[in-house]
Amino acid sequence: MNLKRLFLLNPEVHFLNHGSFGATPAPVFAVYQEWQRRLERQPVQFIAGELGDHFGQARQALGDYVNSSAADLVFVPNATFGVNVVARSLALGAGDEVLATNHEYGACDNIWHFLSQKQGFRYVNQPISLPTGMPEEIVGELWQGVTARTRVIFISHITSATAVTFPVAAICARARAEGILTVVDGAHAPGQIPLDMTAIGADFYTGNCHKWLCAPKGSAFLYARPEVQHLIEPLVVGWGWGEPRTLTFGSDFLDYLQWLGTMDPAAYLSVPAAIQFQAEHNWTAVRQQCHDLLCQTLGRIQALTGLASMYRRDADYHQMAIAALPPVDTPELKRRLLEEFRVEIPITEWQRRHFVRISVQGYNTVEDMDALLAGLTAVMS
Repeated sequence: MNLKRLFLLNPEVHFLNHGSFGATPAPVFAVYQEWQRRLERQPVQFIAGELGDHFGQARQALGDYVNSSAADLVFVPNATFGVNVVARSLALGAGDEVLATNHEYGACDNIWHFLSQKQGFRYVNQPISLPTGMPEEIVGELWQGVTARTRVIFISHITSATAVTFPVAAICARARAEGILTVVDGAHAPGQIPLDMTAIGADFYTGNCHKWLCAPKGSAFLYARPEVQHLIEPLVVGWGWGEPRTLTFGSDFLDYLQWLGTMDPAAYLSVPAAIQFQAEHNWTAVRQQCHDLLCQTLGRIQALTGLASMYRRDADYHQMAIAALPPVDTPELKRRLLEEFRVEIPITEWQRRHFVRISVQGYNTVEDMDALLAGLTAVMS
């Protein structure tokens, strides 16, 4: 199924970088703009009189989508914001450790490094092999970094740098049994894989809706188990804190984080439209078609470069994956692919190796992959 006609992307560009910022379908974007118009027609009535109900309905739709109570979800602009909320709320100090992997997203790594320097705790990036092993092997590798001082495990659900899916449910279960809090960066998960907050069992989980769920830019969520919501402090202190509260969403957790002052809530309120769009277009089948096309493309690139796959099994990735490249000038390769072959794709470096990271969404076709292979062949010949 080719859905390209329903997206607003430049048809002259082979867009293979959905993983960076996503892309919003025209019908969802129209809903987004209508929310903005409703706000502008009567701003006071909309914000002071209606917004609480609108937020509640949007959170309910999202909660149904990820199997969570709406009371345990709050909208945030992006997953980096969500990690900041949690990291800055936790009372960590000298003698404490936060354990992560060496696959984590740079901006979120920065959060923990920044706070560790300020508060005195130790931030540890435990190496996880690539290709990864079986889920139990990944958990075992991670636990080599656990000590008696480990207070928090921070881990990606699907990594940005390597597109690996980590067994977060198993990690969260073991961590809770050992009294360790878990913070999951699910930036790439919503819309790319089915989500179940109850089954995952994370203490805190933050995910982007504007990536693979295809909602407008600036829409994400932070989930917190009811038992740990009391740990959360407002990242921005405003009318949602203290008494009286001029606009309440029903709990400290929601009030602290949802009411940040005057803002445009349209991206948040459009999340149900994105969920509906994918349901109407049989997104389970779309995901599978994207995965199959990605598998074929990885094989073609490996045949071109002669370099081994970064994954032991197809199940280790979904709609996004990396393929190894020989040593290259990454900015120059990216420039040439875009300027000469009209291919928008990231060329990345991780652990001193070079990769091309391929995202396949419902609007991509074999022709997009042909253009990528033609560009790689020409540039590396």
